[in-house]
Amino acid sequence: MDWMKQMGDILDRYGDATPDRPPETVQTDFDVLAQNAPPAAVSEGLSAAFRSDRTPEFAQMASQLFGRASGPQRAGMLNALLATVAPIVLQQILARRQRGPSSGAAQGGGLGGVLEKILRGDGPPKVTPEVAEQVTPQEVEEIAREAEKKDPSVIDRISEIYAQQPQLVKVLGAAALAIALARMAQRRNTL
Repeated sequence: MDWMKQMGDILDRYGDATPDRPPETVQTDFDVLAQNAPPAAVSEGLSAAFRSDRTPEFAQMASQLFGRASGPQRAGMLNALLATVAPIVLQQILARRQRGPSSGAAQGGGLGGVLEKILRGDGPPKVTPEVAEQVTPQEVEEIAREAEKKDPSVIDRISEIYAQQPQLVKVLGAAALAIALARMAQRRNTL
């Protein structure tokens, strides 16, 4: 029996659920489905939540996730975002970091060092968990906003990263979880 059949009762609750009034069990339902559904299905649901006009914008939700994530999770998000952002945006971020109070971190290491390396064309971004810890959620929001403008599919890559972290995703709130679960329910109906 596949996961959709096993989770049929839960998925039925979200066939016509609205983010404004999600079932009271949305947190628990998301936990159960995230444990039993393939990561691709969870990722697809998260992408729907990130793109929904009934949730905050993607950049704001990415910032929220980043703020609660572990070092490796933060590094994964930053690497995906930085691989998408145009060099001009990286230059602007680097310039602001160098003017800011933590300008020492921007000179040779940390995010400043990674940005300088990308701008020189020295290969793909390699943000480590230690570097990611130096980045603020506000900077991630700015980077995510620009990355989405340049390549909207960055949402799918971020969704794939966080589909592996269902406990963290719950910080997005009941509306986002209901949208993700509704998308998973819709998927079942189209197969």
